[in-house]
Amino acid sequence: MQKKPLLVIVGPTAVGKTEIAIEVAKKLNAEIISADSMQIYRYMDIGTAKPSRAEQKGIKHHMIDIINPDQEFSVADFQAMAKQCIEDIVGRHKIPLLSGGTGLYVNAVCYNYTFSEFEKDEVLREQLKNQALKYGNEFLYGKLEKLDPDAARKIHPNNLRRIIRALEVCIKTGSTFSSYEEKTKRQRGLYDLFMFGLTRPRDELYRRINERVQHMINSGLVEEIKKLLDMGYSRNLNSMQGLGYRQILDYLDGKITLEEAIFLISRDTRHYAKRQYTWFLRDKNIVWMDVSREGMKKVVENIIKAVEGKLKNS
Repeated sequence: MQKKPLLVIVGPTAVGKTEIAIEVAKKLNAEIISADSMQIYRYMDIGTAKPSRAEQKGIKHHMIDIINPDQEFSVADFQAMAKQCIEDIVGRHKIPLLSGGTGLYVNAVCYNYTFSEFEKDEVLREQLKNQALKYGNEFLYGKLEKLDPDAARKIHPNNLRRIIRALEVCIKTGSTFSSYEEKTKRQRGLYDLFMFGLTRPRDELYRRINERVQHMINSGLVEEIKKLLDMGYSRNLNSMQGLGYRQILDYLDGKITLEEAIFLISRDTRHYAKRQYTWFLRDKNIVWMDVSREGMKKVVENIIKAVEGKLKNS
């Protein structure tokens, strides 16, 4: 059976994925599936760099604004919903375009990861959450470093949900979370992949990140987070631990100044961009394009030419 086509555009934050994906989608009669672990949340627009209706330029976007900030959402949930989106888009004779910087989301769809079926242990999870509240996230992260150092290297110390998940797997199964992840990887792919990665010189990317952070502040990021708190959303939610949100929450709590928050957001975002590069560079299916050297227009043309050529010959 012929595989369904799936166009994929990845790269680090602030490299220009959104603009290029939209221009490609316009030319190829495609619809965009967002592969961003923060843009799934409603009411969190500025800090997630979510494209506005005007910026979407009439291109239908999927997997944006699909849950509230206090709802749980897993990689498996994303995979299932993204697959449904792909079926729907292909069924309407359009091309699905998966675009984003959350590597695990991208790979779960592209390589058809399988996920554990063992039941969640809510009692254990609650115990671990209470330990985090009492002793801090670092306490649980230290536990993970001892039980599964490979997993700890891949998980940010502030990502409490993933830390708890990894510890749950270790404790419940007796196997490491990292070994379990390896078993789920690279299952038989469902799609005919057209994968492109966007890059820029490091100095230029870091400048764009700094400018984006300042733009978020000028556009009302502080006010957005105040509104979320007024709506009753707790600062302890996983959604509120995202880049930009946790730093501004510390500012609102009086722990740091606004200038310090801006510095930390910019610094942590640069670190995140570096980790994104490391993740995607491991995938040999990705064709890389330097947006700075080639220019946005040329990158769009090259992607369209490659996709149309391959589709014509398939």
